[in-house]
Amino acid sequence: MRILINLIVTALIVFLLSNFLPGVSVDGFGASVIVVIVMAILNIFVKPILQIISIPITILTLGLFLFVINAFIIWLCSVLVGGFHVESFWSALLFSLVLSIVQSIIGGVMTNN
Repeated sequence: MRILINLIVTALIVFLLSNFLPGVSVDGFGASVIVVIVMAILNIFVKPILQIISIPITILTLGLFLFVINAFIIWLCSVLVGGFHVESFWSALLFSLVLSIVQSIIGGVMTNN
């Protein structure tokens, strides 16, 4: 049940962020649910491989390269999901940063209740 609630909350965040952030668009709430599912799958299978490959540059940049990996995952998701469009790498990076911050805030609020 908790996973379903997290899925719906994250889909709502994705939908709302697409209305506020430039360069990112989602065709509807249904598309944002698909975006969240695809992002979860990419985070499970693709992200660990990218993190292992990029260990030297991640160490060199003191972990900041992980933001680039997150932006790549967002961009890859936009390629795979038809109703989700990201115009540029910078839009994907901004979307990734804001999504992570909002998820952390909402996750903290949901955990305390």
